Amino acid sequence: MSEPVAVHILDREFLIACTPEERPGLIAAAAYLDGKMREMRGRGGALGMDRIAVLAGLNIAHELLSQQRSSTTREDQLAQDLRSLKSRLDAAFPGSLQ
Repeated sequence: MSEPVAVHILDREFLIACTPEERPGLIAAAAYLDGKMREMRGRGGALGMDRIAVLAGLNIAHELLSQQRSSTTREDQLAQDLRSLKSRLDAAFPGSLQ
């Protein structure tokens, strides 16, 4: 069952409906967004709330995409290392690792 949770972003309160299981994630996400928006406000001087929100959203999206690319690169490297190891094992022990 959904229930409203109060979150504070740039000194404004927002009531967001979520399940009890989603509550910790929502609170953490709101705190993260609040921090990013405060960072943008501190950098930009007299920016409006809409502009601060867009800049913070773009920064968060950039972080996410960078992490996804980095994760894919690590997975690709691991797969390549495993293929290499399997090839070496196949050469050392022919016919035993089918």
